[in-house]
Order: sequence, then C-alpha cells, then structure tokens
Amino acid sequence: MSKVNKVVLAYSGGLDTSVILKWLQDEYKCEVVTFTADLGQGEELEPARAKAKAAGVKEIYIDDVREEFVRDFVFPMFRANTVYEGEYLLGTSIARPLIAKRLIEIAAETNADAISHGATGKGNDQVRFELGAYALNPNIQIIAPWREWDLLSREKLMAYAEKNGIPVEMKHKQGGSPYSMDANLLHISYEGRHLENPAAEAEESMWRWSVSSEKAPDAAEYLDIEYVNGDPVSLNGEAMKPHELLAQLNKIGGKHGIGRLDLVENRYVGMKSRGCYETPGGTIMLKAHRAIESITLDREVAHLKDDLMPRYASMIYNGYWWSPERIALQTLIDHTQTSVNGWVRVKLYKGNVIVAGRDSKTNSLFDSTIATFEDDKGAYDQKDAGGFIKLNALRMRIAANLKNKQR
Repeated sequence: MSKVNKVVLAYSGGLDTSVILKWLQDEYKCEVVTFTADLGQGEELEPARAKAKAAGVKEIYIDDVREEFVRDFVFPMFRANTVYEGEYLLGTSIARPLIAKRLIEIAAETNADAISHGATGKGNDQVRFELGAYALNPNIQIIAPWREWDLLSREKLMAYAEKNGIPVEMKHKQGGSPYSMDANLLHISYEGRHLENPAAEAEESMWRWSVSSEKAPDAAEYLDIEYVNGDPVSLNGEAMKPHELLAQLNKIGGKHGIGRLDLVENRYVGMKSRGCYETPGGTIMLKAHRAIESITLDREVAHLKDDLMPRYASMIYNGYWWSPERIALQTLIDHTQTSVNGWVRVKLYKGNVIVAGRDSKTNSLFDSTIATFEDDKGAYDQKDAGGFIKLNALRMRIAANLKNKQR
C-alpha cells in the first residue's frame, strides 16, 4: 500500500469509529475526512460533527441520503420481491452500496487516497463496502482497521479511548446495549451477546420499533397503497416521497406488531449468524407488491421473476450491488414493472399483513368473464381442456406403458 495522505472514514461518532479515527491519525499519520450518512436511523447526528471537530477533523460530511436510499436502492430491490433465505428483507445489506458510493464520491471531492470503515473481519459488511468501492474506483486504497489492529474486544477499545482522551458516552462505560444494532429507514437489526445463543428467545425489551402481537390493537387497520411502475407512490390517497411513505408504513406497521424476524442466516464469509430484525414497512410493501403483481404480470413473467429472485437476493446480500450481473438483472426486473400499476388494500392485524383487495384500471389481466364459475356465455370453451390435458400427459403415458410392458 502506498503512502496515505488523506482517508475518508465512514463515521458514526460511536466508540468503534471514534477509536478508528484516532488510530488512523496515529498509525497512518494522515488527515481524516469523516462521512456520516443519515439513512433514517432515528438518531441525532450533529453530535458526530462535534466529536469529529474535537478530534481535529477539518472536512466533515453529514449527508441526508434518506430519499436517495429508498428511491434508488430499497424500491428497486422490492420490485424483485427480494427475500434472502426465505425470510430476510436485506435491510442492512441494501444500505452498504449507497455508503460505498458516497465514500468514493467524497474521496474524489477531497482528493483522498483511501477510504476506511469500521466493519469487522468476521462480517458481511467488510465485503459489501469494499466490493462496492472497488467497482466504483478500482484504484482506491481501503483501510480496514479490524483486520490490522489488536483491539479485538470492547475492553481494549475502552482502554485505547481512555489512554487517548477519546470521550466515551456513559452508556458505553456502563456496558451499553447488550446488542450490536444497525438501523436505517428499512429496518433495525440486533446481533450479539444474548442472541449468540440461538436457543434463547429474544427478550421483549429488545424490540424498539414494534409491539408484540399480544399487545397490538384489537381492531384491524386498513391501508390503501397505490403503485406506479412497481413502486408505491401514495398511502390512503396521499402522495408521498419514497422515504416519507416508508417511514409512515414503519410507524403504522410497528403499531400492529408487523415485521419481527428471528433468523439464523448464512454469512458470505462462511459462518452462521443469528440476528433479529424489525422491518414493519418492508413487510407491508412486500405483501402489497406481490398482490398488485398478481393481477398485472403475465404468468410466465411472474414465474421467471420468482426463479431469479433468490440469485438476485444473494447478489445484494453478498455485496454485488454494483456488479454487471446485478445491473443486467435489474434492467430485466424494471422492464417487468412497467405494467405494475394500480392499488392494493391490506389489513393489518396483530402481526399479520392480509391482502383485502387489489385492482388495476389500466393493466389488469384478470378477466372475470373467463374466470367466473357461473355461465361465461362462451368466453371459454371447457372442451379445449381435454386435449390440453392429454398432450401434457403424453410423456407420462408413454413411460407408464413402457413400465407395464417390462413387468
């Protein structure tokens, strides 16, 4: 690695990245630029500016990327009905390519030689950040402190902070949260400590966005969601920007206990990891999107999307958002969404999202004159089904005849 004069650090202002900031200054003798992304995590971000300034940082970026995050990353992913390993809605995974993009952009703006992040050498995020960075700038240098230093425990981080006069919040001194948490507009995740035993039930006090099903309202709530080209554009008749709509769905869904998940997943680096997630708005969007697709997508197009979805999900989970294969697949997915227009009504009740209705005035492929169980007045000739069945049974009849001859 060549000499590093300036590095852009993905910075939250927490214990880990505060230590990393000082460590970079000491170990690399370089100037540090900090970047803090407002992804809708619900935390006050201005303290990060004060901490960075106190540490001698001259160039401080705190960017509100909420609208870009939902519009350009979350919504395209949901057009594919993306679910990893049957359950996970990829809330952490989908934020990383945006952060990587901004790190590279800021490095170019500030003439920095390198970028740095606080992801550990055991997790998926190091892969996601760095694959994205290399895809956008193949010559960028990347510093991953957790793969270089020996500060591999919270106690060592605390000792380093104390030795170097780095302010540590009282919650860290008192032990802090028993979980490692990551939040953005799509979800909040929990890992570590108590959850490292997959046999132990998550504590009720852990959950922050949603009530339990037992404590959810006894009355159901209905929502009408309008879709244009596969993306939700209004809620109960009110047009909203992407990030505003998702935030509102999170609030309503959390009230009804929607979106909790306890999962043991397979990390890209090879190990299994137990995590808990709250994704109330995303859970509603997934159900509603499949409902509007059910009447607007051709059968084989819908089935093709379902066939491709697990591979698309793995691309995002493993950090290949900026890869040519993901971009090519996105082009296909987006093409299928030109007909996905209409509205869906869902009913929320005690942790459940129930589709109550759907319609499309311009793109519905549902023909009641053909689908009816009553007299269709000749719209469909039921005698045609006999030949259809015989042709589809031909190969099985040939095989059965051969078996009978061999007996």
